[in-house]
Amino acid sequence: MAPRLQKILIVSGFVLLVIGVTYALYFVFFKKQTAPPETSPQISGEISGTPGTLPTTGQAGKRTAEEEETIAALPVSKIAKGGVTETGALTLTNVQAPKLASDGKTVNFFNPTDGKFYNVDADGNIRALLPKSFSNADKIVWSPGSEKAIVEFPDGSNVSVNLQNGKSVTLPAHWEDFQYSPDGNAFAAKSVGIDPSNRWLILSSPDGSKTETIAALGNNQDKVKVSWSPNDQVVAFSDTGEVQSGFGRKQILAIGKHQENLPGLIVEGFTFEPLWSESGKKILYSTSGPSSNYLPQIWVTDGESNTLGQNRRSLPLNTWADKCAFIGDDVAYCAVPQNLPTGSGLQRQLAAGTPDTLYSVNTKTGATSVVAVPENRASMQNLAVSADGRYLFYQNAKTGALEKIQLK
Repeated sequence: MAPRLQKILIVSGFVLLVIGVTYALYFVFFKKQTAPPETSPQISGEISGTPGTLPTTGQAGKRTAEEEETIAALPVSKIAKGGVTETGALTLTNVQAPKLASDGKTVNFFNPTDGKFYNVDADGNIRALLPKSFSNADKIVWSPGSEKAIVEFPDGSNVSVNLQNGKSVTLPAHWEDFQYSPDGNAFAAKSVGIDPSNRWLILSSPDGSKTETIAALGNNQDKVKVSWSPNDQVVAFSDTGEVQSGFGRKQILAIGKHQENLPGLIVEGFTFEPLWSESGKKILYSTSGPSSNYLPQIWVTDGESNTLGQNRRSLPLNTWADKCAFIGDDVAYCAVPQNLPTGSGLQRQLAAGTPDTLYSVNTKTGATSVVAVPENRASMQNLAVSADGRYLFYQNAKTGALEKIQLK
């Protein structure tokens, strides 16, 4: 073979080799692969202890871009009818701890700007409840009728306030996690001493003068959630139950007011956030774990002492219990984030500011339906429903302002 031809063949072979290697690299590392159809995991629910299958997790409130455009083009309704709904501002600035007043139609709240308590009606008319100011308050805990409140401060000090007569009393600084009794004439709290042997779940009169211990906390004070039931039977829940079979499954123990031996609740997740119905017959709670793809999942179960934890069922709503509000025992309204990233059930900050869709829940049947899509794309918190069911009050998490939606 002539040297010139041999050189040409060698060069050509080298070029072909380079082209082949380049194509292989492109195919392996750069060529877009055809994605398989997306599927979402199914949630296993239980109704009266019988396993079942519920709608796909994460679907409640989640919409495609096309659906968003369709909704945006719809006319805004003044009254909630399942679509985009008008929202009304009741305050122009940030409020703290809004709570339905005893009249069932107005809302009491704390103004962190001037440190005072106020009341506002559905038309936005605001009046002061007390002339006294509580500057730099960190947290407000209301009695059920919002006639009394406990003001907690960053330095650990606590003040019990009677909004009817204006009297206030300082409570011990080592008391924390307060919650009032159903009649507002007592409260439960944790008394957390430096030594674990001096840590207790306690009951106290509003002024702190009469106190009794309910249960020793020891090193488990962070595992106890104070939650006084409206039926006056349960005062707290404890995440210290027996180990359950299956990953992400645990038992929550109920602590009775009189130290009764109450049934525990089996929870399909790592977290537990309870919300009592108005009479205490039902508990709506949220949890997050493997079965919900680590999104917050709403469940409902019996709340009476003799059937506590029975007839539990999961609902196709991915939200937190503190974004829900009961009206009676059989109906609740829940603000459901329109999109939630995986893991937000354990890291709630991932969902901060996400717009909500308002759903209604029938706790008897488990049926859910869209009530309203707030026109201002609000992220809703601290929900409350007026006694006549006409208005839903809520705090806009983005602005801190108090707003309303007309339900009927």
